[in-house]
Amino acid sequence: MSTQESGFRPLSGYQEYSLDEMKERSRLFYENMKRRRSVRHFSDRSVPVEVIENCLLTAATAPSGANMQPWHFVAVSDKAMKKQIRDASEKVEREFYRKQAEQAWGKALEHLGTNAQKPFLETAPYLIAIFAQPYGISPEGEKIPHYYVTQSVGLATGMLISAVHNAGLVSLTYTPGDTRFLNDMLSRPPHEQPFMILVVGYPAEDTEVPIIVKKKLQETANFI
Repeated sequence: MSTQESGFRPLSGYQEYSLDEMKERSRLFYENMKRRRSVRHFSDRSVPVEVIENCLLTAATAPSGANMQPWHFVAVSDKAMKKQIRDASEKVEREFYRKQAEQAWGKALEHLGTNAQKPFLETAPYLIAIFAQPYGISPEGEKIPHYYVTQSVGLATGMLISAVHNAGLVSLTYTPGDTRFLNDMLSRPPHEQPFMILVVGYPAEDTEVPIIVKKKLQETANFI
């Protein structure tokens, strides 16, 4: 069966809560997600594959344009493959930092302490490469257009990050300056576009994170 389902059926799975429960659940979820931080120092402790599978299943429940689900996830735990990804990424990063060091983007990164060295790509137990599919291919080889691809894959990625945090792990969104090497390396078709790598695992014992402040609600939202 294709990703498109025909017909309709009664809504199932929806759970309504009392107003008090609703307020408490929304508050607790916010408190949980507020503790989420991106980290760059990972432990090499293994993570059960079932946990990663459940997180990916959660990501795949995201809404998407016309329900085309225009994403593909490649969960990489193989050490040799992770080293290849690190080597290729650092090659790209060295050129990126050379060009951007004096530019606005380079200066914006200074307070985060980032550089061309990406050891977390080898240390973390999982790298999840996320690919966007501008179109699909039917069994007959015909192109099937996808809609709102960037928005759809962004929604799935956000849900994946939330699921990883909810499972008690940490993550890092990582996008090399040029991601095209991922297609060949991970045997993905050329029409798929690498979206990002989500680095997943436990934080290293000595992990420190930058002191940052999130904008207040009044700065990011308004009610009309």
